[in-house]
Amino acid sequence: MKNNYGIDRVIEPAGTVPVSAWKIDNSPALRPGEARVRLRRVHIDWDSFRQICSSCAYDDERVRAKILYFVQRRGKLHNPFTNSGGTFSGTIDEIYDGTELPDGIGCGDEICCQSSLAGIPLKIRRIDEVDYDYGQIVCDGTAIIFPTTNILRTVHDLSMNYTLAALNIGEDLYRISRMIRERRMSRILIIGRDIHTVMYYAEAIRRTAGDGCGVTVVAHKNKRSGISENEIRSMLIPMVRHLYFLDLSEPHNAFGYLLKKEFKSGFMDAVLVTDNVYGAETLAALSVRSHGLLYFDLMRNNSSNAMLVAEGLGKVVSIAASDNSAENYDRFTLGLLRGMKQRLEKLNAFYRQRNGRTVLCDSELSDKTLEKAAGLEEYIFESEVSRNLLRNVLNVACFDCNVIIQGETGVGKEKILSLIHQNSERRDGPCVRINCSTIPEGLAESEFFGYEEGAFTGAVSGGKKGFFEMADGGILFLDEIGTLPLSMQSKLLRVIQENQFYRVGGTQQQDVNVRLICASNAALKELVDEGAFREDLYYRLNICTIEVPPLRERRSDIVRLASHFVEEWNQRYRISKHLTSDAYVSLTSYPWPGNVRELENVMHRLVINTRGAFISGGDVDEMLNAEEYRAVVTKLRREQLEDAGDSVNYYEIMDAQEKRLIEYALTKGGTTRRAAEIIGLSHSTFARKKQKHGL
Repeated sequence: MKNNYGIDRVIEPAGTVPVSAWKIDNSPALRPGEARVRLRRVHIDWDSFRQICSSCAYDDERVRAKILYFVQRRGKLHNPFTNSGGTFSGTIDEIYDGTELPDGIGCGDEICCQSSLAGIPLKIRRIDEVDYDYGQIVCDGTAIIFPTTNILRTVHDLSMNYTLAALNIGEDLYRISRMIRERRMSRILIIGRDIHTVMYYAEAIRRTAGDGCGVTVVAHKNKRSGISENEIRSMLIPMVRHLYFLDLSEPHNAFGYLLKKEFKSGFMDAVLVTDNVYGAETLAALSVRSHGLLYFDLMRNNSSNAMLVAEGLGKVVSIAASDNSAENYDRFTLGLLRGMKQRLEKLNAFYRQRNGRTVLCDSELSDKTLEKAAGLEEYIFESEVSRNLLRNVLNVACFDCNVIIQGETGVGKEKILSLIHQNSERRDGPCVRINCSTIPEGLAESEFFGYEEGAFTGAVSGGKKGFFEMADGGILFLDEIGTLPLSMQSKLLRVIQENQFYRVGGTQQQDVNVRLICASNAALKELVDEGAFREDLYYRLNICTIEVPPLRERRSDIVRLASHFVEEWNQRYRISKHLTSDAYVSLTSYPWPGNVRELENVMHRLVINTRGAFISGGDVDEMLNAEEYRAVVTKLRREQLEDAGDSVNYYEIMDAQEKRLIEYALTKGGTTRRAAEIIGLSHSTFARKKQKHGL
């Protein structure tokens, strides 16, 4: 058992299994219990292929390089950002003596592998073609398989591109069609991501549930990417009864349209979600009847959101997702493909005619626009929250208006500024960055507007340009603008209104053309209400407000950022350290009050202070616990000293600090014994102190 699923191929971390290992040995030399396959075509899981393409702006050369990079780095095609792999086809090249493959498969046999590439040692020497329609590559390389690997002989009467794509979702095709038949459901809605996937599911449902089962399809309205509605209808009708193109990002409006057109006789018995466009899950929950079925075929298409929406609507629904429980689904899938071969060959001809890359959904098109944006490579993100933020930022960048960027300390407001600058019509002009909180009130006017020679004692010979002159033709960024004194705010307002000012001590009017972008940790509207910020200035500045969410509201960014920072420090210090899976769990569980800046600092310290090649969850917890402890102590000292006035009672402060520390340990540890371990006390000592403070 030990050698038949690749455990000996694990390189790091030691003791893990191939599918969860960061790196496995992909050398082609065989070991006992192994066989080598000569690769021909690799099907990449949809979410992984989408992430690779969008991160490379759909540039073919970069897409190929990215795929090769994953394989070279990990010894397998396992995308760390989506945690998904794919499947492949090829020819058995060599089998180690004594190794038996299923169904008597031997050397020279052509096979399809249905086990995930996340656990298959893979070496790709060359990529000959990227198939953007099916999410596949035609390549030359090798894969190592084991007796436990799920493989079947290649069928030669079906094209390999649509066969691999169907086998990759074969379990879902079999399972959803069986569920619909067993529950005698007749009204089915498919929220589809591409033509061939919709065709697979529609045919599977029709063949299993009968012609009396009607299938309706909703696709994202921008999904066609140049394919006309009539062309898509010609592919799908009569396999589906109705086809609608709606904006899934506005699910309530989409539901309103379906309510008029489709739901007059009642809601759907089952809704199948194959697209992970945000909003699809909400439309699914709105469209299904009470006691109906919601089925999700991707691990990442927001099934938990659908459950919450259904609960809010008072609907009792069954929610199912892709799993590994179906058997003999390959026979079902191949039979399905043979029954629709003529349509699939027609679809292949259509894809070839349009020369690929024709079925990108709206989210991918938006990502493509994002990835083409200047400077985006400096903004590390993964979450849909950040993706939507960046779409808004790029939209705002096109309009030459004043902007307020708001967000907590450390969220990356200056990164947003850089994106606006590099993607605006002022990209070739200066971008002058000023922190208003560092400017002394007495020097503010001369700093902003400059001064003439002799304007005051100490004025430099020839005078000096101010911030506005320095930023002429570009952008002036005023960070912490809420700290400016009211007297300076009124002068700033006048410049914004007139685009003119005088230097200190000067008589010649200065004309400038400046775009103002301001940032503030505090909400400026609240400062206006408190009388600390001029209302008229606020409305001059607030043409557009960009809210940068804190890191705790975009937790999927944490994994991407942490990996980026570790890689950055690895390159700087010429070392090789990696985060373990439990380290990522610890990082994403922490609230990050200091946001990205705090995360970067913590990762830097972890890289330096952690011994060995791996940063574990324990390493992360130890450092974050120390951070929380310092925050508790700092807060306690501040509170005690503020309350003390001119006198400080040493014993009261120490007693209060001890109580706060005991409370912290109990909260963090959960049990008395664990709490004692956290702060380094014996269990008996901790128990006495706990009793002393009535905790």
